[in-house]
Amino acid sequence: MRTQPASAERPPAERAAAAAAFPGTPELGEAARSWLASLGAERRLSPNTVEAYGRDLRQFAAFLTGHLGELPSPAVLVGLKPLDIRAFLAERRRAGVESRSLMRQLAALRGFARHLEREGHGTASAFAAVRGPKLAKGLPKPVSASAALAMADAATRAGEAREPWILARDAAVLALLYGAGLRISEALGIRRADAPVGSEDSVRVLGKGGKVRAVPVIRPVRDAIETYLALCPWRLGPDDPLFVGQKGGPLSPRIIQFAVAGLRGALGLPDSATPHALRHSFATHLLARGGELRAIQELLGHASLSTTQIYTQVDSGRLLAAYDAAHPRARA
Repeated sequence: MRTQPASAERPPAERAAAAAAFPGTPELGEAARSWLASLGAERRLSPNTVEAYGRDLRQFAAFLTGHLGELPSPAVLVGLKPLDIRAFLAERRRAGVESRSLMRQLAALRGFARHLEREGHGTASAFAAVRGPKLAKGLPKPVSASAALAMADAATRAGEAREPWILARDAAVLALLYGAGLRISEALGIRRADAPVGSEDSVRVLGKGGKVRAVPVIRPVRDAIETYLALCPWRLGPDDPLFVGQKGGPLSPRIIQFAVAGLRGALGLPDSATPHALRHSFATHLLARGGELRAIQELLGHASLSTTQIYTQVDSGRLLAAYDAAHPRARA
Protein backbone atom coordinates (compact mmCIF):
# COMPACT_ATOMS: atom_id res chain seq x y z
CA MET A 1 0.00 0.00 0.00
CA ARG A 2 1.30 3.45 -0.89
CA THR A 3 1.47 5.86 2.03
CA GLN A 4 0.58 9.49 1.57
CA PRO A 5 3.37 11.96 2.45
CA ALA A 6 2.82 13.62 5.82
CA SER A 7 3.27 17.02 4.22
CA ALA A 8 0.53 16.49 1.61
CA GLU A 9 -2.18 17.82 3.87
CA ARG A 10 -1.68 19.77 7.08
CA PRO A 11 -4.40 20.00 9.73
CA PRO A 12 -6.69 23.02 9.23
CA ALA A 13 -5.45 24.67 12.43
CA GLU A 14 -1.82 24.53 11.23
CA ARG A 15 -2.75 25.90 7.81
CA ALA A 16 -4.73 28.68 9.48
CA ALA A 17 -1.79 29.59 11.71
CA ALA A 18 0.57 29.71 8.74
CA ALA A 19 -1.88 31.89 6.84
CA ALA A 20 -2.00 34.38 9.69
CA ALA A 21 1.72 35.31 9.57
CA PHE A 22 1.23 38.89 8.50
CA PRO A 23 2.75 42.22 9.61
CA GLY A 24 1.30 43.46 12.86
CA THR A 25 1.76 43.52 16.60
CA PRO A 26 2.03 40.14 18.40
CA GLU A 27 -1.42 40.76 19.89
CA LEU A 28 -2.96 41.20 16.45
CA GLY A 29 -1.13 38.14 15.12
CA GLU A 30 -2.51 36.02 17.94
CA ALA A 31 -6.03 37.33 17.34
CA ALA A 32 -5.73 36.50 13.64
CA ARG A 33 -4.49 32.96 14.34
CA SER A 34 -7.33 32.40 16.79
CA TRP A 35 -9.95 33.61 14.28
CA LEU A 36 -8.61 31.59 11.35
CA ALA A 37 -8.43 28.45 13.47
CA SER A 38 -12.06 28.94 14.52
CA LEU A 39 -13.15 29.21 10.89
CA GLY A 40 -11.91 25.70 10.19
CA ALA A 41 -12.84 24.09 13.51
CA GLU A 42 -16.18 25.73 14.33
CA ARG A 43 -17.59 27.06 11.05
CA ARG A 44 -16.07 24.19 9.06
CA LEU A 45 -14.93 26.38 6.20
CA SER A 46 -12.70 24.63 3.69
CA PRO A 47 -8.90 24.87 4.13
CA ASN A 48 -8.71 26.79 0.84
CA THR A 49 -11.17 29.40 2.14
CA VAL A 50 -9.28 29.74 5.42
CA GLU A 51 -6.03 30.24 3.51
CA ALA A 52 -7.67 32.86 1.28
CA TYR A 53 -8.92 34.77 4.33
CA GLY A 54 -5.40 34.56 5.80
CA ARG A 55 -3.96 36.12 2.64
CA ASP A 56 -6.60 38.85 2.79
CA LEU A 57 -5.59 39.71 6.36
CA ARG A 58 -1.88 39.76 5.47
CA GLN A 59 -2.50 42.12 2.56
CA PHE A 60 -4.64 44.41 4.72
CA ALA A 61 -2.10 44.48 7.53
CA ALA A 62 0.75 45.20 5.09
CA PHE A 63 -1.29 48.03 3.57
CA LEU A 64 -2.05 49.53 6.99
CA THR A 65 1.64 49.46 7.94
CA GLY A 66 2.42 51.79 5.04
CA HIS A 67 -0.86 53.70 5.14
CA LEU A 68 -0.65 54.56 8.86
CA GLY A 69 3.11 54.38 9.36
CA GLU A 70 2.88 51.87 12.20
CA LEU A 71 2.33 48.17 12.82
CA PRO A 72 -1.42 47.53 13.12
CA SER A 73 -2.78 46.30 16.44
CA PRO A 74 -6.31 45.34 17.52
CA ALA A 75 -6.79 48.88 18.83
CA VAL A 76 -5.67 50.34 15.50
CA LEU A 77 -8.09 48.15 13.52
CA VAL A 78 -11.00 48.99 15.82
CA GLY A 79 -10.22 52.70 15.44
CA LEU A 80 -10.09 52.70 11.63
CA LYS A 81 -12.33 55.02 9.61
CA PRO A 82 -14.33 53.95 6.53
CA LEU A 83 -11.91 56.05 4.46
CA ASP A 84 -9.01 53.79 5.53
CA ILE A 85 -10.81 50.68 4.36
CA ARG A 86 -11.89 52.31 1.08
CA ALA A 87 -8.25 53.27 0.48
CA PHE A 88 -7.26 49.61 0.84
CA LEU A 89 -9.96 48.46 -1.58
CA ALA A 90 -8.95 51.19 -4.04
CA GLU A 91 -5.34 50.02 -3.93
CA ARG A 92 -6.38 46.43 -4.56
CA ARG A 93 -8.52 47.61 -7.48
CA ARG A 94 -5.52 49.44 -8.96
CA ALA A 95 -3.57 46.19 -8.64
CA GLY A 96 -6.11 44.56 -10.95
CA VAL A 97 -8.21 42.70 -8.38
CA GLU A 98 -11.75 42.09 -9.65
CA SER A 99 -14.97 42.95 -7.83
CA ARG A 100 -15.75 39.41 -6.70
CA SER A 101 -12.34 39.04 -5.04
CA LEU A 102 -12.73 42.48 -3.44
CA MET A 103 -16.05 41.37 -1.99
CA ARG A 104 -14.40 38.30 -0.50
CA GLN A 105 -11.63 40.44 1.00
CA LEU A 106 -14.16 42.82 2.53
CA ALA A 107 -16.11 39.85 3.92
CA ALA A 108 -12.90 38.52 5.49
CA LEU A 109 -12.12 41.87 7.08
CA ARG A 110 -15.64 42.19 8.44
CA GLY A 111 -15.46 38.70 9.91
CA PHE A 112 -12.17 39.47 11.62
CA ALA A 113 -13.56 42.77 12.92
CA ARG A 114 -16.48 40.91 14.50
CA HIS A 115 -13.99 38.53 16.09
CA LEU A 116 -12.10 41.46 17.62
CA GLU A 117 -15.38 42.80 18.99
CA ARG A 118 -16.22 39.42 20.57
CA GLU A 119 -12.76 39.37 22.13
CA GLY A 120 -13.45 42.69 23.83
CA HIS A 121 -11.27 45.01 21.75
CA GLY A 122 -14.08 47.46 21.01
CA THR A 123 -16.60 48.16 18.26
CA ALA A 124 -15.18 48.15 14.74
CA SER A 125 -18.02 50.02 13.08
CA ALA A 126 -16.05 51.23 10.04
CA PHE A 127 -16.06 47.81 8.36
CA ALA A 128 -19.86 47.58 8.27
CA ALA A 129 -20.12 51.14 6.95
CA VAL A 130 -18.15 50.39 3.77
CA ARG A 131 -20.13 49.27 0.76
CA GLY A 132 -18.76 46.47 -1.33
CA PRO A 133 -18.12 46.89 -5.07
CA LYS A 134 -20.93 46.16 -7.48
CA LEU A 135 -20.77 42.74 -9.07
CA ALA A 136 -21.51 42.17 -12.71
CA LYS A 137 -24.32 39.64 -12.99
CA GLY A 138 -22.64 37.23 -15.37
CA LEU A 139 -24.24 33.93 -16.25
CA PRO A 140 -22.42 30.59 -16.17
CA LYS A 141 -20.86 29.74 -19.52
CA PRO A 142 -21.35 26.05 -20.30
CA VAL A 143 -19.76 24.30 -23.24
CA SER A 144 -21.79 22.37 -25.80
CA ALA A 145 -22.59 18.70 -25.22
CA SER A 146 -20.30 17.64 -28.05
CA ALA A 147 -17.41 19.71 -26.67
CA ALA A 148 -17.97 18.38 -23.14
CA LEU A 149 -17.92 14.78 -24.39
CA ALA A 150 -14.74 15.44 -26.39
CA MET A 151 -13.03 16.98 -23.33
CA ALA A 152 -13.85 13.87 -21.28
CA ASP A 153 -12.56 11.47 -23.97
CA ALA A 154 -8.93 10.34 -23.65
CA ALA A 155 -8.84 9.80 -27.43
CA THR A 156 -9.03 13.58 -27.94
CA ARG A 157 -5.47 13.85 -26.59
CA ALA A 158 -4.15 10.69 -28.23
CA GLY A 159 -1.45 12.60 -30.09
CA GLU A 160 0.14 14.00 -26.92
CA ALA A 161 3.41 12.59 -25.61
CA ARG A 162 1.81 11.52 -22.35
CA GLU A 163 1.57 8.12 -20.72
CA PRO A 164 -1.76 6.39 -21.45
CA TRP A 165 -2.66 6.18 -17.77
CA ILE A 166 -2.22 9.95 -17.40
CA LEU A 167 -4.57 10.61 -20.31
CA ALA A 168 -7.05 8.09 -18.88
CA ARG A 169 -6.82 9.72 -15.45
CA ASP A 170 -7.50 13.21 -16.77
CA ALA A 171 -10.40 11.93 -18.87
CA ALA A 172 -11.90 10.19 -15.83
CA VAL A 173 -11.71 13.37 -13.74
CA LEU A 174 -13.34 15.44 -16.49
CA ALA A 175 -15.98 12.75 -16.98
CA LEU A 176 -16.91 13.13 -13.30
CA LEU A 177 -17.17 16.91 -13.64
CA TYR A 178 -19.49 16.69 -16.65
CA GLY A 179 -21.23 13.38 -16.00
CA ALA A 180 -21.87 13.90 -12.28
CA GLY A 181 -21.66 17.69 -11.91
CA LEU A 182 -18.84 17.59 -9.36
CA ARG A 183 -16.55 20.43 -8.40
CA ILE A 184 -12.91 19.65 -9.16
CA SER A 185 -12.13 19.62 -5.42
CA GLU A 186 -14.92 17.08 -4.87
CA ALA A 187 -13.65 14.79 -7.63
CA LEU A 188 -10.05 14.93 -6.38
CA GLY A 189 -11.22 14.34 -2.81
CA ILE A 190 -12.70 10.89 -3.56
CA ARG A 191 -10.91 8.01 -1.80
CA ARG A 192 -10.02 4.81 -3.62
CA ALA A 193 -12.41 2.87 -1.38
CA ASP A 194 -15.30 5.09 -2.52
CA ALA A 195 -14.60 4.86 -6.25
CA PRO A 196 -17.81 4.38 -8.26
CA VAL A 197 -16.83 1.28 -10.22
CA GLY A 198 -18.54 -1.97 -11.13
CA SER A 199 -22.08 -2.03 -9.81
CA GLU A 200 -21.45 0.94 -7.48
CA ASP A 201 -23.53 3.57 -9.26
CA SER A 202 -23.08 6.50 -6.88
CA VAL A 203 -20.32 8.29 -5.02
CA ARG A 204 -20.25 10.21 -1.76
CA VAL A 205 -18.42 13.52 -2.02
CA LEU A 206 -17.47 16.19 0.46
CA GLY A 207 -18.83 19.52 -0.75
CA LYS A 208 -18.70 23.10 0.45
CA GLY A 209 -19.18 23.67 4.15
CA GLY A 210 -18.19 20.08 4.93
CA LYS A 211 -21.51 18.76 3.61
CA VAL A 212 -21.52 15.20 2.30
CA ARG A 213 -23.88 14.19 -0.51
CA ALA A 214 -24.39 11.09 -2.64
CA VAL A 215 -24.25 11.66 -6.40
CA PRO A 216 -25.33 9.11 -9.01
CA VAL A 217 -22.63 8.12 -11.51
CA ILE A 218 -23.69 6.89 -14.94
CA ARG A 219 -22.12 3.89 -16.65
CA PRO A 220 -19.87 5.80 -19.12
CA VAL A 221 -18.29 7.72 -16.24
CA ARG A 222 -17.74 4.51 -14.28
CA ASP A 223 -16.16 2.99 -17.38
CA ALA A 224 -13.73 5.93 -17.61
CA ILE A 225 -12.73 5.47 -13.97
CA GLU A 226 -12.27 1.73 -14.42
CA THR A 227 -10.05 2.32 -17.47
CA TYR A 228 -7.90 4.70 -15.45
CA LEU A 229 -7.58 2.26 -12.54
CA ALA A 230 -6.63 -0.59 -14.88
CA LEU A 231 -3.78 1.52 -16.31
CA CYS A 232 -2.65 3.28 -13.12
CA PRO A 233 0.84 2.03 -12.15
CA TRP A 234 0.39 2.86 -8.47
CA ARG A 235 -1.05 0.47 -5.95
CA LEU A 236 -3.72 2.47 -4.13
CA GLY A 237 -4.88 1.64 -0.63
CA PRO A 238 -8.50 2.15 0.46
CA ASP A 239 -7.77 5.52 2.12
CA ASP A 240 -5.54 6.83 -0.68
CA PRO A 241 -6.87 9.40 -3.16
CA LEU A 242 -8.58 7.85 -6.16
CA PHE A 243 -6.73 10.19 -8.52
CA VAL A 244 -2.97 10.46 -8.11
CA GLY A 245 -0.19 12.43 -9.76
CA GLN A 246 2.69 11.13 -11.82
CA LYS A 247 4.73 10.29 -8.71
CA GLY A 248 1.84 8.70 -6.86
CA GLY A 249 0.95 11.63 -4.62
CA PRO A 250 -2.38 13.49 -4.45
CA LEU A 251 -3.32 15.00 -7.81
CA SER A 252 -3.20 18.81 -7.95
CA PRO A 253 -6.14 20.68 -9.49
CA ARG A 254 -3.57 22.63 -11.52
CA ILE A 255 -2.75 19.50 -13.52
CA ILE A 256 -6.38 19.19 -14.62
CA GLN A 257 -6.51 22.91 -15.39
CA PHE A 258 -3.42 22.57 -17.60
CA ALA A 259 -5.00 19.59 -19.36
CA VAL A 260 -8.16 21.59 -20.07
CA ALA A 261 -6.09 24.52 -21.36
CA GLY A 262 -4.59 22.15 -23.92
CA LEU A 263 -8.01 20.83 -24.84
CA ARG A 264 -9.26 24.36 -25.44
CA GLY A 265 -6.58 24.80 -28.07
CA ALA A 266 -7.22 21.42 -29.66
CA LEU A 267 -10.99 21.88 -29.80
CA GLY A 268 -11.06 25.61 -30.54
CA LEU A 269 -12.93 26.45 -27.34
CA PRO A 270 -13.04 29.86 -25.60
CA ASP A 271 -11.17 30.69 -22.38
CA SER A 272 -14.44 30.19 -20.48
CA ALA A 273 -14.14 26.41 -21.14
CA THR A 274 -12.64 25.55 -17.76
CA PRO A 275 -13.02 22.45 -15.57
CA HIS A 276 -15.79 24.26 -13.68
CA ALA A 277 -17.58 24.98 -16.97
CA LEU A 278 -18.18 21.22 -17.23
CA ARG A 279 -20.17 21.40 -13.99
CA HIS A 280 -22.17 24.29 -15.51
CA SER A 281 -22.69 22.18 -18.62
CA PHE A 282 -23.98 19.28 -16.51
CA ALA A 283 -26.66 21.47 -14.93
CA THR A 284 -27.58 23.36 -18.11
CA HIS A 285 -27.90 20.24 -20.26
CA LEU A 286 -29.98 18.44 -17.62
CA LEU A 287 -32.32 21.42 -17.40
CA ALA A 288 -32.62 21.65 -21.19
CA ARG A 289 -33.69 17.99 -21.28
CA GLY A 290 -36.43 18.51 -18.73
CA GLY A 291 -34.53 17.96 -15.50
CA GLU A 292 -36.37 19.12 -12.37
CA LEU A 293 -34.76 22.15 -10.74
CA ARG A 294 -34.96 20.82 -7.18
CA ALA A 295 -33.28 17.56 -8.23
CA ILE A 296 -30.50 19.47 -9.98
CA GLN A 297 -30.01 21.52 -6.81
CA GLU A 298 -29.49 18.33 -4.80
CA LEU A 299 -27.11 16.89 -7.39
CA LEU A 300 -24.99 20.04 -7.39
CA GLY A 301 -25.04 20.37 -3.60
CA HIS A 302 -26.39 23.93 -3.65
CA ALA A 303 -27.60 25.12 -0.25
CA SER A 304 -30.20 27.41 -1.82
CA LEU A 305 -32.51 26.83 -4.78
CA SER A 306 -31.90 30.42 -5.87
CA THR A 307 -28.29 29.46 -6.67
CA THR A 308 -29.53 26.72 -9.01
CA GLN A 309 -32.14 28.95 -10.64
CA ILE A 310 -29.42 30.86 -12.51
CA TYR A 311 -29.31 27.93 -14.93
CA THR A 312 -32.86 28.71 -16.02
CA GLN A 313 -31.54 32.09 -17.18
CA VAL A 314 -28.73 30.36 -19.07
CA ASP A 315 -31.21 28.14 -20.89
CA SER A 316 -33.50 31.08 -21.70
CA GLY A 317 -30.49 33.05 -22.92
CA ARG A 318 -29.51 30.27 -25.30
CA LEU A 319 -33.04 30.10 -26.68
CA LEU A 320 -33.08 33.86 -27.29
CA ALA A 321 -29.67 33.73 -28.94
CA ALA A 322 -30.86 30.97 -31.25
CA TYR A 323 -34.00 32.98 -32.05
CA ASP A 324 -31.98 36.12 -32.83
CA ALA A 325 -29.62 34.14 -35.08
CA ALA A 326 -32.17 32.10 -36.99
CA HIS A 327 -35.67 33.56 -36.91
CA PRO A 328 -36.54 35.87 -39.83
CA ARG A 329 -38.61 38.19 -37.61
CA ALA A 330 -35.60 38.73 -35.32
CA ARG A 331 -33.91 40.69 -38.11
CA ALA A 332 -37.00 42.63 -39.15
